[in-house]
Amino acid sequence: METLGSVLYTTLWIFALICYLMVLFYILSDLFSDHGLSGWWKAVWVVFLIILPFLTALVYLIFRGKGMQERAKQRYEAAQQAQTAYIQQAVGQADPAEQIAKAKQLCDQGVIDQAEYEQLKQRALS
Repeated sequence: METLGSVLYTTLWIFALICYLMVLFYILSDLFSDHGLSGWWKAVWVVFLIILPFLTALVYLIFRGKGMQERAKQRYEAAQQAQTAYIQQAVGQADPAEQIAKAKQLCDQGVIDQAEYEQLKQRALS
């Protein structure tokens, strides 16, 4: 039976390993999503991450940390725009100009009256 100290020591090392793996995967995802960095520089970073993993991770976070934050923000904004576009497409909401044109076409055909056309126009513009 192990002592409490060795269990805590093992738990601490497992926690540190999981933290390091999370940082490593975050660095790798940032590295390969950076379109401004050439393939050779990416290869150099990966080789150093394999040879000197802790030191390279620390250097990467220090020197490229601000860029990581900016690229993460850009990826987040792109994902938000894609989600908004998908939701609008799934709900069937088109461009306001298209909605107004469809409503005008329905009004011209006599399907809806002028008051309904104005309501649809206001809804499309809001």
